[in-house]
Amino acid sequence: MVDDPRVFVKICGITSPDDALLAAGLGADAVGMIFAASSRRITAGRARDIVRRLPPDIVTVGVFRNERRERVVEIANTIGLRAVQLHGHESPEDTRWVAERVPAVIRAFSAHDPALGRLADYGPVRPLVDSPQPGSGETFDWTRMDELSLDRPIILAGGLDPTNVVEAIETVRPWGVDVASGVEARPGHKDPVKVRKFIANARSAAWQPPSFAMAPFDWADWA
Repeated sequence: MVDDPRVFVKICGITSPDDALLAAGLGADAVGMIFAASSRRITAGRARDIVRRLPPDIVTVGVFRNERRERVVEIANTIGLRAVQLHGHESPEDTRWVAERVPAVIRAFSAHDPALGRLADYGPVRPLVDSPQPGSGETFDWTRMDELSLDRPIILAGGLDPTNVVEAIETVRPWGVDVASGVEARPGHKDPVKVRKFIANARSAAWQPPSFAMAPFDWADWA
């Protein structure tokens, strides 16, 4: 494990090997593939092809919304995903059940979700905080994060793009950032210039987390 003080960057909504390799080549730490209803939805076969082409140090994340927990685990382990992201109304019980059967779990919450105050109920997950309408690509009032007393660092999402990611990081001080529509040329297709600028700007922010485990990624540090 190598300590590397920098923000974890996840490029989500990946639909092709070319975009996945682009994100990896430009310095992203993770790529996300969506298995829920979305203009960026991907098939298991397509995702498997993407995973096989990526370097081993890239964290591959499957995004699910209100899917049967058995199906989430089946897809993740069949494809070889390194993490799953639960982005719906999955219960603490189902979240813990999934977390026991896959390498790691990211659990998404709305910024206004009272469940953020009960993260321990969800087990060893990394919380992702999104706008009140998760997946909408809209920002929220980042300053309200100061009102929350969270027991672990977060991944910040919701309306991020190259123009606001520095302000977001310096305001919220997250462990990581997640972007999809903010770096697209059109839904499901990434813009190389936007991806490059987003990653570069995220890494240029005045605040960076105190440590970051990579090579290999140490999931045990998430809880």
